[in-house]
Amino acid sequence: MCGIVGIIGTKPVAPIILEALKRLEYRGYDSAGIATLSGGEIIRRRAEGKLANLERALDDNPLDGIIGIGHTRWATHGAPVERNAHPHVTDRVAIVHNGIIENFRELRERLTAGGAIFTTETDSEVIAHLVTHYLDQGISPREAASAALTELEGAFALGIIFRGEEDLIIGARRGPPLAVGYGDDAMYLGSDAFALAPMTSRVSFLEDGDRVEITRTSVAVFDVHGQPVKRPIRIADVSAALVDKGNHRHFMAKEIFEQPEVIGHTLSEYVNPLDDTIRNTDLPVDLASVPRITIVACGTAYYAGLVAKYWFERYARVSVEVDIASEFRYRDAALTEGGLAIFISQSGETADTLAALQYCRAQGQKILSVVNVTESSIARASDAILPTFAGPEIGVASTKAFTCQLTTLAVLAIRTGIARGAVDKTDEARLVRTLMEIPRHVAEALASDEHIQTLSADLAKARDVLYLGRGHNYPIALEGALKLKEISYIHAEGYAAGELKHGPIALIDEEVPVVVISPVDELFDKTISNMQEVIARGGRVVLISDKAGIARAGDGLWAEIEVPPVDPLIAPIVNAIPVQLLAYHTAVSKGTDVDQPRNLAKSVTVE
Repeated sequence: MCGIVGIIGTKPVAPIILEALKRLEYRGYDSAGIATLSGGEIIRRRAEGKLANLERALDDNPLDGIIGIGHTRWATHGAPVERNAHPHVTDRVAIVHNGIIENFRELRERLTAGGAIFTTETDSEVIAHLVTHYLDQGISPREAASAALTELEGAFALGIIFRGEEDLIIGARRGPPLAVGYGDDAMYLGSDAFALAPMTSRVSFLEDGDRVEITRTSVAVFDVHGQPVKRPIRIADVSAALVDKGNHRHFMAKEIFEQPEVIGHTLSEYVNPLDDTIRNTDLPVDLASVPRITIVACGTAYYAGLVAKYWFERYARVSVEVDIASEFRYRDAALTEGGLAIFISQSGETADTLAALQYCRAQGQKILSVVNVTESSIARASDAILPTFAGPEIGVASTKAFTCQLTTLAVLAIRTGIARGAVDKTDEARLVRTLMEIPRHVAEALASDEHIQTLSADLAKARDVLYLGRGHNYPIALEGALKLKEISYIHAEGYAAGELKHGPIALIDEEVPVVVISPVDELFDKTISNMQEVIARGGRVVLISDKAGIARAGDGLWAEIEVPPVDPLIAPIVNAIPVQLLAYHTAVSKGTDVDQPRNLAKSVTVE
């Protein structure tokens, strides 16, 4: 979760930006930098590692200027070294960027052919050169930024300053959050209100697709269509908490909307988008020869393991068993010699999962854990870990940790397929490019938020809800039902759609909403056939599908939730978004305690 800070003021801004960046250290980072305008010219200081290194660089070579931008970087494209640190500059522009530019190769090739000279390995640098390209055509900075934004594909938040423009910062949001702070004779741009808290409490939050033009005394916001809009200013209270809720009522909502960003950070650790390959991190086992994989987890993490089973068996052609930790630890499981045991846990402290890990170690299994807390008990007990980089998750019901677990497991499945010869170089490149699309598609799925909020007002009246899915969307149906139970207290069950006729169809009547997760894939027609059986019995169907799927579904739907069409590999990750939003808004409609639902704890450290 990279940090962005921008300031236009009346006194030197570099020390203020540095202090604001320190407030974003909790997000994690591996390099940092600041750029200002001095005498109209762009100057910058950058450093690898912690902010203390940047602070020393500023002590040795101070930055003048009353306008500037700063950044803490979590490497996505390119190593975490000073040359790749932000801000990125040309002779006319400096930019800071959070996110992933999916089409950076095509843009880089085009701009290089036009004479641009690239000095980093990052995708971000292409933004600076693209804006410069338009400036060189004689148009204004505002027009140049607007034109450049139309060419960028991916999920991103941006801050831009221009040579000779001492009263202009341009920001843009497509996915990752970005806030505007209002001061006296000063204006601010930041990744969240917490970074801006020492300077101002008056904050507005950009919505997805917004572009903002900030001067010392004004803020102009334009929506995704380029039309002027007003975003409400609110008083942010961030003094009492390290992690602010931003423009959301609950931490759960904030964490749902952080997913494009944190999934991008997770991908950056395991994927090299410069050459479309999976990074070879050290693992405790030879993936090429592992005879069997055992996946063990609890709750939402268990459902992540169920999705991973599909991926490992499809892309790596290896047999996988998935088990609930509280059952596995007591059933004296027979494990294959030389096998790999994978444990999944957000907290890394789940008692049942830890006990299952110890059993597997006693049985001679190699231990690999997927965890969000790298110093946790499970992490320390493992031969190796794959961190999920979701950042702090405050809401009890897991959301961003779940999709980061899925992302990590998808990468591991592909890497296993490469090791076993089931995925060749061409397949690897295609699959990596597909993975890099996840943040953008998740941001697109989040655009259904208002529609789902309206739908949830009716869903909140239900006593029972069924969720149906096939293939790797079956675990997402299970997860959707769990989320609804956890935070709205509505009874819900998830089923494999093909099992409908084997019992659950007896529950169908006009009082039972049925959520069907069925994007267009090889199982679509079979799932829709099951859905029609529900409609024929008066069931109220909510279909989660892409545009083509909704069009093919036929009549009788109670409601539909559109998701973007995506490769089957990443469909479960994208489809997790609407089921999270459905549960969240239903709980809000019912007035339950969303972040701390009754009887639940974030980390289950006892049996």
